Amino acid sequence: MDLINAALALLTIIFGGIAFLAPRYAASALDLAPTDSTMGLSELRAGSGGLFVALGAFCLFTGEPYAYFMLGVAYAGAGAGRLLSLLFDSPPMKKALLYLALEWPPAAWLILYNNTF
Repeated sequence: MDLINAALALLTIIFGGIAFLAPRYAASALDLAPTDSTMGLSELRAGSGGLFVALGAFCLFTGEPYAYFMLGVAYAGAGAGRLLSLLFDSPPMKKALLYLALEWPPAAWLILYNNTF
């Protein structure tokens, strides 16, 4: 079962790494449009990239249940934002549901399996 934790942390690093190293590609995949500033690229590298790379790496480095639990909390937060978007923003339904399916099942696993409280 710990292999599932490690696989989810590695996937987190891979997905975060895309935004971290290739923010223009990530922007395109997320339907984000550029403006006259490159601040959006900076935000992708930081918030969607480096943050998730660091979370996943910390989980793998420590192997501690609390780290994986917090990774689950991060996925749950992302899924909550996605759900609000589905309710209020009318995003492309197939893409939004796919991303939600990539957020909430990992959140549920990581929170439930690693809950030591």
